[in-house]
Order: sequence, then structure tokens, then C-alpha cells
Amino acid sequence: MRTLTHREARSVYDRIGSWQDSQAFYEDRAVRELTRLARFGEATSVLEFGCGTGRYAHRLLSEILPDESRYRGVDISPTMVELARQKLERFGARAEVECSEGAAPTARNDERIDRFVSNYVLDLLSEPDIRGALDAAHAALVPGGLLCLTSLSVAEKWASRFVLGSWSLVRSIHPAIVGGCRPLSLLDYVGPPRWEVLEERRVVQFGVPSQVVVASRL
Repeated sequence: MRTLTHREARSVYDRIGSWQDSQAFYEDRAVRELTRLARFGEATSVLEFGCGTGRYAHRLLSEILPDESRYRGVDISPTMVELARQKLERFGARAEVECSEGAAPTARNDERIDRFVSNYVLDLLSEPDIRGALDAAHAALVPGGLLCLTSLSVAEKWASRFVLGSWSLVRSIHPAIVGGCRPLSLLDYVGPPRWEVLEERRVVQFGVPSQVVVASRL
């Protein structure tokens, strides 16, 4: 199944802009579950791969993260980066957003990352890019730090199979219409010897199945 190139993905998400948040209708329940499971109230430094408009970062910083914790987000889309910077401006030096060429970020010399977050990003990447992102996450996290993922998932019930069948048909014709996303099984990529899966959940919202995974870096 063809995936979007980095250039295509940048073009798509630059064009989508703030409309990205309209996907909350099927994402929010899974993202809330991730937030509940990942113990962000104990986090000191969060690195987010694919921060989008900064909507999730804003919630973490304003409601959940300790006051002394820091956040850094990256995104391939300059439009998304600018939207996120505007949304997070009030948090000052606690929050930083930067543009990437498509690769997942790694920790800087002065960072001790204990949460690496990626919501609905791996499901639009190629197989090599998925594995590269997980390599980067492993390198960025301190031992015991948490990998926190949500993704479009494979269907288990007939209603979800119908929804994903329609999704896949549209994607086969024009991947950009669905943002390049496709169903994944995250546990095909996350597990021993580098990760201990602590939590895994399947969530269905409006017929769209998602998977939530929280894993500890070994």
C-alpha cells in the first residue's frame, strides 16, 4: 500500500491547516484513553512527534503536566508548526515547536525525555519510517520512559470493517483525502527486546477503530 512521501505529506497537512482538528470526532476518545494511561502528571519532559495544531500539547500543558515540566513538539508542516506556536505561546519557554523534514526527533544533549508521544502519525508513515520513528523514540527516552501512541487500527467488528473498507477504497483512489492514514497494528512494531508494553486498548468512535499503546523503554 503506497504511503505519502514526506513532500506529499507536508503539502497535504499545509493545506488541511486548522481543519486537522475536525478529526477529533474519531480521535478524541482514544487520545483521552492515552492521557489516562500514560501518567503525564508525573512527566518532566515530553517530546511529541507530529504535534499538528498544538491542540493536544495545549491540553497537556494547561491541565495535566506539572508546572515545571517542559514540552517540545515537531511537525513536518510549516502551517501546523505556526498554528501550534500561536496556541502554545502563553506557556513561554516551557513549550517549543519546530519544523522537521519528516524524521522523528531525538533528544538534545540537555534533555531527559520521559514521554515520547505520537498521536495518529505512525499510521501514515512508510514501514521504514515507522521503524525509524521508533528507533528515534528509543534513543530519545530515558530508561523507563514511556512511548505513548495512538493509531488508526484494524477492524474487529462488522461496523468497523465497513467503515474501514470505505476508508481503504477512498485511500486507494486518492490517499491525500484521508491524510494518507491506514489501519495498523501497533503491536507489530512495539514489543521486546526494546519495549515492555504496559497498556494496550482498542477504542471505537463513530465506527472508526483506534489502538492505544503505552510502552516502557527497556
